[in-house]
Amino acid sequence: MPVTAVDRDAALIVIDLQKGLSDRDLAPHSFADVVERSAALTDAFSARGLPVVIVTVDAVPPGRTDLSGPPMEFPSDWSDSVAPFSDAPDAWRVTKRSPGAFTETPLHRLLRERGVTQVVVVGVSTSIGVEMTARQAYELGYNVTVALDACSDSEGSRHAYSAASVLPKVAETGSAADVIAALTRA
Repeated sequence: MPVTAVDRDAALIVIDLQKGLSDRDLAPHSFADVVERSAALTDAFSARGLPVVIVTVDAVPPGRTDLSGPPMEFPSDWSDSVAPFSDAPDAWRVTKRSPGAFTETPLHRLLRERGVTQVVVVGVSTSIGVEMTARQAYELGYNVTVALDACSDSEGSRHAYSAASVLPKVAETGSAADVIAALTRA
């Protein structure tokens, strides 16, 4: 379903497009395709003077899960943003240590101070970082949009499940082109 609107006070949130994740096999879209579409959105938001938030992750939460193992140590450049996000001079930078970009970060405060009413979320992975951030934003009262072709996951089935069963409950979904077209109408 196409995106119906982008608020005049929207922000783009780019999740985990960073060096440590750039070599992962993703589906249904390659990492390069997600970067390309996210970059087009970044350009469109920046051209309109709207905030772009580059979010990276540099740790995992300490709690135990069925899949957690020993504490992880990441290489020094693991959380560095990939180009072109590494060179986005006006972008806000947020480092997270959990799947969602709002947990124990200044993101909500920064958005509220700017008067943001809507967030557009893109990046990897659809079923973890993107979905958790979209859920948190919805719970905080933002209008939420997810450009599904600017997201991907380690398995296409995870992306498909989030796209069909979870994200429509907390967000409008569509393509990067839908978001850009809605931006021109805002």
